[in-house]
Amino acid sequence: MLWCTSSLDLATLLKFRAHRTNMPVDFTGKWELESSENLENYLKALDIDFAIRKIAVHLTPIKTFIQDGDNFVIKTQSAFKSYELRFAVGVEKEEFTKGFDNRMLKTLVTWEGDKLVAIQKGEKANRGWKHWIEVDKLYLELTCEDAVCQQVYKRKD
Repeated sequence: MLWCTSSLDLATLLKFRAHRTNMPVDFTGKWELESSENLENYLKALDIDFAIRKIAVHLTPIKTFIQDGDNFVIKTQSAFKSYELRFAVGVEKEEFTKGFDNRMLKTLVTWEGDKLVAIQKGEKANRGWKHWIEVDKLYLELTCEDAVCQQVYKRKD
C-alpha cells in the first residue's frame, strides 16, 4: 500500500499507482518470421518495384528488439536487406525509409494496451504498423492505404 504524507489528492495517487502497475510489455529478443499474409499487396500499395516484391515475399526476416522501458531499437535482417528503427514511445520523429520505399515520414509510436502502434504520416494514406505479443508469438500488422499485411514471428532466443 502506498502511504503519503503530502497533500496529494486521491485521484493523483490512483494515477501514480496505475502508472506503476501498467509497465510496458517486454518485446526484447529475436523473432523469426513464421507466416505472412498479403505482403505483396502491402508492398504494391507502397509502390515497391515488382521484382523487389517478388523477392520480399520469399524472405524469412529476423527481428531483434532491444527495449529499455519506452525506448526501442528494432533491427530487421534478411538475406536481401536490413533495417534499423529507433524510437521512443510518445515522441514523434522524422523517419526516412531509406532502401525500402525511400520516403520521408513523421512517425508516432504509442501504447494501445499491450500493443505498440505506429502512425506514419507522409505521401501514403492510412500508413502504419502494430506489434503485439501473444504467448510466444510476435504479431505485426502493416497497413498502407487499403492494404493490410499480417505477419507472425516465433521467438528465436
